[in-house]
Formats: sequence, C-alpha cells, structure tokens
Amino acid sequence: MKLPIADPWYRTKSLDARTWLITEPHVHPIFSANMHLVLGRDADLLIDSGMGIAPLRPVVDGLRPDPGKPLTCLSTHTHVDHIGAAHEFDIRLVHPLEAEELANPEPYSLNSSDIPERLAAMFVDAGYEELWPYLVDALPCEGYDLDAYTLKGAPATGTVEDGDVIDLGDWQAEVLHLPGHSPGQVGLWHGESGTLFGADAIYDGPLIYDGAGMSIADYATTLKRIRALPVRIVHGGHDPAFGPQRLNEIVTDYLTRWGID
Repeated sequence: MKLPIADPWYRTKSLDARTWLITEPHVHPIFSANMHLVLGRDADLLIDSGMGIAPLRPVVDGLRPDPGKPLTCLSTHTHVDHIGAAHEFDIRLVHPLEAEELANPEPYSLNSSDIPERLAAMFVDAGYEELWPYLVDALPCEGYDLDAYTLKGAPATGTVEDGDVIDLGDWQAEVLHLPGHSPGQVGLWHGESGTLFGADAIYDGPLIYDGAGMSIADYATTLKRIRALPVRIVHGGHDPAFGPQRLNEIVTDYLTRWGID
C-alpha cells in the first residue's frame, strides 16, 4: 500500500503564552491524541506522548525556549496513543496502577487487521469512522516500515496520585485521579486559570467507556467530579478545547445515556 510522506509529522499550535498543543494529524482520529507542552520557569511538562510513530523529543525541544531545563513527561494513562514516545524522555511519571503497563506495554500494530474485531466495532459504535487499512494515512519519512512499528517500554521514574502537585516553578497543577476510561488515568487541574487537562476522561468527541479496564460507575463519578470544578477551559485528550457550557453538555449527555443522576 503506497502512502504519501507527511513532513513534518507533528502539527504544533500555541494555545497561550506557556502552552503548546502537539498533534498527529495523519493518525486515525481514534488514535490521534492531543499532547500538551506546558512551559515553566524552572522546568517544562509534556502531557502524553502520542503514538511514537516519529521521534517526538526534537519537536518538543524545538518549542522550548531553554531545552536544557528539566522536562517531565506525564502519561495520563497507558493506552497506545498516549505513551508511544514516552521512552524518549528521562523523567517519566504515571499513576501507580498503570506503571507496569508503561514499563512493559502490550504489543500493538499499525495494521488495522491486527486490531481485535470487538475493539474495532466498539470504536464504530461509539461514533468514530471505520478504521483505515493502517492506523495512518501517510508515512513520516521515505522507507518507513509500518509493519515494524513497536511500543517501547518506558519504566516510570516516579508516580503521581490524586492530590499531588506538579510544580514548574511559576505554575503548579494538582493531579486528579480520573478513572473510568482506564483504572489509573490522571488529569491536571490548574486552579489559578481554571484550566483542566482532562485526558480521555472528557473531550469533545465520542467517549470510550465500554472496553477492557473500563468502568461506567467510575466514569460517572469522574464526570461528576469534573463538572463540580470551576472550569474555564478544558484541554482534552482528543479534539479541540472547549469551555464550561460544553463541558456540562457532555457530562449531562453521558450520565443520561447511562441512566445515572
């Protein structure tokens, strides 16, 4: 199968004076996760690391005014689209419940025929388009072997739990344990600006809640917790950012479909 070359592979967008959005536009939407780089006075923070199809570290360092500063990679959870390039970073954080998966991830393939039929059907039932023959519609460089794609283990150098604080010197955010989509998923709450980095707990697209390791009961508790925050803007694990009105609509929609008050 002949695919075009996409160079650059990653798309970057400045969201505000200290926050960058990094995406992989040539990855199928269900696997195209948002990565967020937050710049701080004393250190920088990368939230999630995509599929790992092309080197990410050079792109991240190219956005940092001082690439010599410490850089932490926080994996919000260990689904393939959030940990692909975690091994490229020296400081790696994850919730304890998902540390083993980060260190020893399950093998994954870019060939959609290798995706279990039940999983592919779940994506379509949730509202996503059918999987493409491969999970990408382009190659990052000439000669790239799609069938050689592999997830590399990235043992955590530290763990984070609910209530912990990530401190960049002039920016502090609270870690929120947000289970439901996965057991050890975390988000970040920056109360000063009302900014929620919601990972895959909430984004403006079809939420995934009925797979392995998922729990509707936990997810409902997570959505209620999110709704109670004085949110001004949500940066989700997929799709564009949104505000409090849309947040309330999403939460109400899913709690209603689950029959939960």
